[in-house]
Amino acid sequence: MPPEELRPAIVQDAESGRVLMLAWMDAEAERRTRETGEAWFWSRSRQEYWRKGATSGNTMAVEELRDDCDGDALLLRVRPAGPACHTGSVSCFAPALWRVICERAATKPEDSYTAKLLEGGTAAVARKVGEEAVELVTATLAESDQRVVEEAADLVYHLYVLLAARGLDVAAVEDELVRRVR
Repeated sequence: MPPEELRPAIVQDAESGRVLMLAWMDAEAERRTRETGEAWFWSRSRQEYWRKGATSGNTMAVEELRDDCDGDALLLRVRPAGPACHTGSVSCFAPALWRVICERAATKPEDSYTAKLLEGGTAAVARKVGEEAVELVTATLAESDQRVVEEAADLVYHLYVLLAARGLDVAAVEDELVRRVR
């Protein structure tokens, strides 16, 4: 039976400030979190309490837990030990394309172009990124805006696959870009 008063719990990386996930907590989940120093939530799908990372090892050490001004939502500032999302992404709010690439890398469907690229290894994916970059430059110099957009999309897609092939998260690129504009 679900708890009577569930509150949304926004989980934020204490170091980067990135929003990692949204989960649900009641008084018992909050008590467990405060007592253990690790994030506990109520699973609406499984109808049970769960400690984040109990099966994956991707736990969250809670540095701060606070209510919002109305007391109807919580903010957890955490130090994650691995990705927050079940897809393997740092955040559940990663770009949709990144989530798809992570899912294909994990499940390796036979009919997936992404899975086939990843099977070829990092060097093969890197060559494909180079090819797509040349196609973008060529389109930029001599083709329509629509072709530039299409080639840019190809390059971004293949760049994401390259990051996945190297075991990197797109969030690392976002962090670097933020660092550069400061």
